[in-house]
Amino acid sequence: MSNDAAALRGNWNYPTTIKFGVGRIAELPDMCKALGLKRPLIVTDPGLAGLPMIKEAVARNEAAGLHTAVFSDIKGNPNGKNVEDGLKAYRAGKHDGVIAFGGGSALDAGKAVALMSGQKHPLWAFEDVGDNWKLVDPAGIAPIIAVPTTSGTGSEVGRVSVITNEETHEKKLIFHPKVQPSIVIEDPALTVGLPPKITAATGMDALAHCLEAYCVPSYHPMADGIAVEGMRLIKNWLPEAVKNGKNLEARANMMAAATMGATAFQKGLGAIHSLSHPLGAVYDTHHGLTNAVVMPYVMQFNREAIDEKMTRLASWLGLKNPSYNAVLDWVLALRQEIGIPHTLKDLGVDKSKLDSLSQAAFNDPSTGGNPVPAGVAEMKQMFIASIDGTL
Repeated sequence: MSNDAAALRGNWNYPTTIKFGVGRIAELPDMCKALGLKRPLIVTDPGLAGLPMIKEAVARNEAAGLHTAVFSDIKGNPNGKNVEDGLKAYRAGKHDGVIAFGGGSALDAGKAVALMSGQKHPLWAFEDVGDNWKLVDPAGIAPIIAVPTTSGTGSEVGRVSVITNEETHEKKLIFHPKVQPSIVIEDPALTVGLPPKITAATGMDALAHCLEAYCVPSYHPMADGIAVEGMRLIKNWLPEAVKNGKNLEARANMMAAATMGATAFQKGLGAIHSLSHPLGAVYDTHHGLTNAVVMPYVMQFNREAIDEKMTRLASWLGLKNPSYNAVLDWVLALRQEIGIPHTLKDLGVDKSKLDSLSQAAFNDPSTGGNPVPAGVAEMKQMFIASIDGTL
């Protein structure tokens, strides 16, 4: 076997049952019954809890004989206490499964509640480091149905919950393969009410997932193909979804792209997420928005390693004069078109905490997938460029 052939190795595992299409939320009771649920707990965020979509979901379930309660005491960046409180609600209601219903925060919190419903170890024991996931009792993970209402995180098909440790101000990735929901209902109509700014930020989160997965150097052509098609959908439909949120075709394509991003990043992520995670933990910034702001600065840092890939990507995206610069210019133009700030300074980030942020970025599990190896000093370099707006 040649050295080149020897490098073509990988362990691949791809997602789950997805019910995709306008109006599919009506199938929620059937999906609960398919998993044997009789008393599911809906975990959502405070902003959605009072909206018709949640009330209608509860009513549908109750009409089908499924006693359904709602827990919504979670933050935009869910923390350990949110998970503990959700777990108390789960046990108090004698629930037998979780419907994680909402954006990334609700999906992550809901998945974490389901994970912890039958565990002996504390939540932080399951951080995505080494073989920690083997400490999980798989039989103690409650069944999960995911219903995304944004098009960004892709957490509906993810095997990780991102939870902030409020004591250390660190975002932790809590991992187990069975944290991936068993059934996903993707109804683009549920995203129609998303404000333009949230549509833009979550859409850029999907782009970050596709872009970073594509750039990870390991061999995974399935992930690469899905990432590239996800980016094509984002290029064609994100500006329209931001401008005209009632366009269901745009909403559907962005919802698909978000799921594709999370499917692709089973391959890995990189420094965009390494920088973004600690910023979210310390400054409570929106994850997708933070990814969008740091994206071009991380691209510049990685340029030497991704130049050829960017040239191919530019061709696939139909950009003029295919090259790395064509992709960078497209990213910058897209950010400007949909109202993404140019620098971290615009998000209220200054240089006072750079040392601790850089260390946290280096420690982030996403760092290992970055195309150019990045230590603490390199993370600091990217932070400074992102604050100053230096490309």
